[in-house]
Amino acid sequence: MRGLLRFYWALNALCNRQVRRRAGFAGSQCGFSGTVSDSKPRFGLLFDIDGVLVRGKMPIPAAKKAFQKLVNSQGQFVVPVVFVTNAGNCMRQTKADQLSHILGVPIDTEQVMMSHSPLRMFKKYHDKCVLVSGQGPVLEIAKNLGFQNVVSIDILRESFPLLDMVDHNRRPKVPSSPIANLPTVEVVILFGEPIRWETNLQLIIDILLTNGNLNGAHDNQKLPHLPLLACNMDLMWMAEAQSPRFGHGTFLVCLENIYKKITGKDLKYEALMGKPSELTYHFAEYLIRGQAVERNWTQAITSLYAIGDNLMTDIYGANLYNRYLEERTRRKSSKAVAKIATGTGPRTALSQDNDHIENAWESELAPPSATSCKSILVCTGVYNPHTEVPADANQSIKETVFHGHRDFRFDPALVEPGHIVQDVADAVELIFEQEKFVPQ
Repeated sequence: MRGLLRFYWALNALCNRQVRRRAGFAGSQCGFSGTVSDSKPRFGLLFDIDGVLVRGKMPIPAAKKAFQKLVNSQGQFVVPVVFVTNAGNCMRQTKADQLSHILGVPIDTEQVMMSHSPLRMFKKYHDKCVLVSGQGPVLEIAKNLGFQNVVSIDILRESFPLLDMVDHNRRPKVPSSPIANLPTVEVVILFGEPIRWETNLQLIIDILLTNGNLNGAHDNQKLPHLPLLACNMDLMWMAEAQSPRFGHGTFLVCLENIYKKITGKDLKYEALMGKPSELTYHFAEYLIRGQAVERNWTQAITSLYAIGDNLMTDIYGANLYNRYLEERTRRKSSKAVAKIATGTGPRTALSQDNDHIENAWESELAPPSATSCKSILVCTGVYNPHTEVPADANQSIKETVFHGHRDFRFDPALVEPGHIVQDVADAVELIFEQEKFVPQ
């Protein structure tokens, strides 16, 4: 634990040093030396939203400055850009419209990736009866993603009024019985933090322990439970308040612990979506490729830059995906070399090798063209470089210091950003400098 504390001290010091260095940056797009690259990009940008571009509904001042550099006089982006948010309470079009208004540049729906966007790939569940939890237009979101038979927590509560008993004022005033014949729930999808946590926790547990049939009693021994898919693992997020607020990850902690306390067994997820999952970054890379094709940028997009404010989601996720890309590149290279050495493949074996793809999502989206994903941490959101470290190391770091999801292993290397800058404008400046890129 002391080693972990030293890691955070070092990270804070590193942030302060890098921020001071960046403060002296000239601000000119051409403020670097060396050969200038082609105006057609070979890199794409992945932007977090909360804490990077906005705090709550308030835009961060550096956001407009950054995007003035990313859009040409015709209103077109000069590099492929995807907004990768863990939010899941609205449609992509709604989020695109919000961003267009905040940033003052036109944002297309295909540039927006919500935490639930990868659910489009889970086609085997699209014809199942699905229970959805969250807030906002959850039924509309689910149907837009391809799910045809959707039930909400509110529909369940209205149909089974005796199940929601925590709030005494909402209990039925007279004896009642189920008022609707709902189909048996076959899948549970958690979009984001709901409004009434006690109601959602109770009914989700009921569904899992009755195998989707609320007319029956709990069966704690029924295994495995129904498929459970969760979007957005953020324990906390940054709004207008001085300190971070609870996110959907906090709700998941509650659900996991209640389920284990009742059954003695761990809650299992069919899939976890949203940052920091590799699935999310692979889908974002797929959207980046799509933009490059649409703009007739023929050079492959080989580098991604992920800009975020949260070590445990944005930085962890980008570094985890970078690790995957590096491993994939090494695996392909070794196979190609082996083929050439044994005479079983031509010199072009590397480009022709399809790798016997191990992941269904990679098969669905086609293999990535990117070979790296670099992480950039900004200091305008969850991450605070000026946090004081308590004097007593024994009391300052507990096992809960890792704010990532239960199913993700803490690795100090994965929460170490490639670069640390003050804000998103500095991040864009740094990327253009590193890529020696000057838009035409």
